[in-house]
Amino acid sequence: MTGLRATDEVVDLVSRLIQFDTSNTGQPETTKGEADCAKWVAAQLEEVGYTTEYVESGMPGRGNVFARLPGADRARGALLIHVHLDVVPAEAGDWSVHPFSGTIQDGYIWGRGAVDMKDMAGMALALARQLKRDGTVPPRDIVFAFLADEEAGGTWGSHWLVQNRPDLFEGITEAVGEVGGFSLTVDRPDGGVRRLYLVETAEKGLSWMRLTCDAQAGHGSFLAAENAVTEIAAAVARIGAHRFPLVMTESVAEFLTALSEETGLDFSPETPDLESALFKIGNLARIIGATLRDTANPTMLSAGYKANVIPQHAEAVIDCRVLPGRQVEFERTIDELIGPNVKREWITHLDAYETTFDGHLVDAMNEAILAHDEDGRTVPYMLSGGTDAKAFAKLGIRCFGFAPLQLPPDLDFAALFHGVDERVPVDSILFGTKVFEHFLHNC
Repeated sequence: MTGLRATDEVVDLVSRLIQFDTSNTGQPETTKGEADCAKWVAAQLEEVGYTTEYVESGMPGRGNVFARLPGADRARGALLIHVHLDVVPAEAGDWSVHPFSGTIQDGYIWGRGAVDMKDMAGMALALARQLKRDGTVPPRDIVFAFLADEEAGGTWGSHWLVQNRPDLFEGITEAVGEVGGFSLTVDRPDGGVRRLYLVETAEKGLSWMRLTCDAQAGHGSFLAAENAVTEIAAAVARIGAHRFPLVMTESVAEFLTALSEETGLDFSPETPDLESALFKIGNLARIIGATLRDTANPTMLSAGYKANVIPQHAEAVIDCRVLPGRQVEFERTIDELIGPNVKREWITHLDAYETTFDGHLVDAMNEAILAHDEDGRTVPYMLSGGTDAKAFAKLGIRCFGFAPLQLPPDLDFAALFHGVDERVPVDSILFGTKVFEHFLHNC
């Protein structure tokens, strides 16, 4: 293996990772688990000399792997590189290739998890192996973590580990994970282009809320003074139709300022219908637009068991994504919308997170991008979803999303997350591996 570089094996490693079916349904009885994949990752790390720790996070098969590369300054806080090994399910009949084939064709690596997030897992694994083979001593300790259960909120993954094995994160002060570092190509007024590399500095809160209503059951032909289905349906309709106010957080404001500077277009908060204006930058507007305000989207309804019986119980599930600092006001609004006869409870509740776009680690990200793309610029942004960063933030770890990819300008990257025919360009993986190597050497 002498002379083997990360770029020589990263494409194969991403493909191999995809071939492990680590589908996470969110239900323990139907989730396959990450054990086989995690043990394979551990073997790849041990092959080059790492001492690894394999941990099952509170449930059989929920495998996690940790490995530490000692740095030059052991007194500095360590850097956590975290990836998750689980993926959302995929129906093979809907795909052009089998979703767990890891097929490499037409310049892409295809399969479930190609962008979420076995691409970064492959880059992290390839670079961890290269750094160890080369005898590299990074500026600080680097901890590589390959984790379970992110796709179901991390209950049996990052959150379990933080609560039950905080020793695994001892000395870690900063972390880098997914959904950041990818490029957005915009046209400049001078006829050129700028590739903005979006570094995730914030995440909306992730809260799944159950609404319930209980009322008197009865025959479907009788007059009914109360009806649980009607109450739930009305509450769901009010929530679904409600538009929360536009709130400009620091991360979003900085992103929009940079976007205006590079394009010459006006993306200020005063822009009429800012969400629609954002579509001038392409389909990524679906993510960016969702970070301008809180959202509450009804996703599930359940009631009744027979056509002629008014049921006693009805319920619904609402997917709530809340901006940093907005939780109290959000809940007040929800209580007004549902009314007095409907009760609510959180099924899952994970807080929003935001950090500033500054410091040595941000400088290292920017330098790594510019070393490989002179037309690049790093900018902060907020993720409308959530990652394992929510768990690590509880330990006081400062978290960023930085999985660098230089993407084709016409690729609808947002649609690939959890989408049919999920795939990542081979060239993007090779570019990202080079950038990430530069970053790790200077972190």
